[in-house]
Formats: sequence, C-alpha cells, structure tokens
Amino acid sequence: MNKPLYLLLWSVLILVCFTSCVKDTDFDQADDIVITPVVELDFIFFTLDESDFFNEITGEQRLTVSDTTNLNFLDGTFVQEDLKRAEFLFKFENSAAIEFLAEFRFLSESNVLKYELAIPIPAGSLTAPVLLEHIENIENEGIIDLTHARKVVVDVTVPISIENIEGTLNLQSKTTYFLEI
Repeated sequence: MNKPLYLLLWSVLILVCFTSCVKDTDFDQADDIVITPVVELDFIFFTLDESDFFNEITGEQRLTVSDTTNLNFLDGTFVQEDLKRAEFLFKFENSAAIEFLAEFRFLSESNVLKYELAIPIPAGSLTAPVLLEHIENIENEGIIDLTHARKVVVDVTVPISIENIEGTLNLQSKTTYFLEI
C-alpha cells in the first residue's frame, strides 16, 4: 500500500473516532424524574396458645389478648409527605379448634383511632391447621390517616371459653411502604 493512501485512511479513521453525533439534551427533564423506593419491614409476629388466654396471677380466663406496638417508622416528616401506599400482609396459621378474631387498631399518640381492620380466623385442628392470608392495601385518605398513627393495638379475641383446647394461633406479618420522592 502506498504511503499517501495509508495516511489518508488513518486520517479518516482518527477523524471518525474523535467525532460523534450529539443530540441536544434537555436538562429540564430532570425535574420530571420521580424516584419510587419500596421499603419492606417485618411487622407483627406472635404465637398464642391456651395459656395466653388465662391471667397468670388470678388464673381467670380472659377472652381477649392485647398487645401494643409502636410505629416509629411513620413519625418522620419524610414518610408523612412521601408515603403513597402501604400494604400489610398477614399470615395466620390456626391449629386450634376454635375461631379467633384479630383486630388491628392504629392509634395516634393520644389514642385517637386513625385506621382499623378486623380479620376473622376460622377454626382449624392439629392435623389440618387453617392457613389464612390477608392483604390490606391502604392508600388515598387511608394513607393520610395511617401516617398519623404512632402505635398499633392488636386484640385477639375468642368467642367462648378455650379450656382444654389444643393448638396455637400463629401470626407472621410484614408491611411494604411505597414512597414517591
């Protein structure tokens, strides 16, 4: 190959490598970007048996077992402004031959009711436990109320005496928060 043709090809190759097409970029579109993080957290877990429905001191039966959990995650301004939806997944396993009612009350710091739900749990047995999943999707006005809750009170109630009932009620739950920044 002769030297001038060789230099011409190299020149064209270098020119092509160091030049490119550039489309105008609209940097104002950056304002339209929405970041939507999803946060999954464990929520409430418990296992109840017959002994939980008796007062340890007096030995008397009680039909309702209660517990309160603080919701520290919801008290920040960031969450209150950016939370768009919350999804609660409750998984119950009932191996007791009795029905239960699980009630969840989301309360403000001064115990004002902000959101509530009740989940009836059918009776099961030791050989065939009942598995129940419940998904509670909260958005729109419900999400505004939920962000003002500071605690959740869980009441598990039995309709009748549970003496000599074998089995347990197990709950595993998680919550998924959908934010928009």
